[in-house]
Amino acid sequence: MPTNKQRREAAQRHLQRQLERRAELAKKRRRNLGILLTALAVVVVAGAALLITGVLGGDDGGDDQAAGTTTPTAETPATSSPAARTTNADGTVTCEYLPDESGNPNLTDVGTPPNPEATPTQGTAALLMSTNQGDLTLTLDRATAPCAAASFTYLTEQGFYDGTSCHRLVDSETFGVLQCGDPTGTGSGGPTYKYAEEVTPDTTYPRGTIAMAKTAAPNSTGGQFFLTFVDTELPPEYTVVGTVDEAGLAVLDEVAAGGVQGAEGPGDGAPNIPVTIEDMAVVG
Repeated sequence: MPTNKQRREAAQRHLQRQLERRAELAKKRRRNLGILLTALAVVVVAGAALLITGVLGGDDGGDDQAAGTTTPTAETPATSSPAARTTNADGTVTCEYLPDESGNPNLTDVGTPPNPEATPTQGTAALLMSTNQGDLTLTLDRATAPCAAASFTYLTEQGFYDGTSCHRLVDSETFGVLQCGDPTGTGSGGPTYKYAEEVTPDTTYPRGTIAMAKTAAPNSTGGQFFLTFVDTELPPEYTVVGTVDEAGLAVLDEVAAGGVQGAEGPGDGAPNIPVTIEDMAVVG
């Protein structure tokens, strides 16, 4: 029969084993929790990246952005990369509009802007964007984005935007845009040329901004554009080409208030209130 001392020693050994098992279980729980938190962080970062890329992607056959959010853009970049603009002695700039050789079947050939070697950098151009929901006056700034302003004006003059739908609405507290400019309405259409972005590290997207969409690849600006109706947080990768007037912002606010198809609360997709550009015209 074990003595009292032996029983005490056995009880101490049993208690020690219990404490060791508990410590090991606690260690496993901490490790599993760390793995879970890491995985969640990756999902959050990836989701934010997909939102930005999908929302502002465009003009590429592989870009799955049916107004998309936030679907990833799997673009096939053009084999030629446009060069950044160069400044001439007279103050004009040379823009380079190169063919989009991605094989995207949703591109529309309307030629390229004339005289790209002497693109003006002074003044503004006013466009009247007449939609089924009301008129928006767009003021393009040639000094900030001469190549984008020249392209936007040229596409307008060619009737490129007439009869097209604004295929995507994103509505959140820090990300509110209506995306337009695709003749196919699929989110992957555009002209048959691409050109380089005109941005700086200080480029921002406050309410009332007109900016050019692009794919995730550099030098992939085309014809799609987006209009911000809230101060929108984006990296400085999208060319700011101008601003929307107050009457136009009222139209955007009304469309945003209608919400997104299939979304409860903030969402991303086709707007519940359809927006069609009936006519886009240069008016000044």
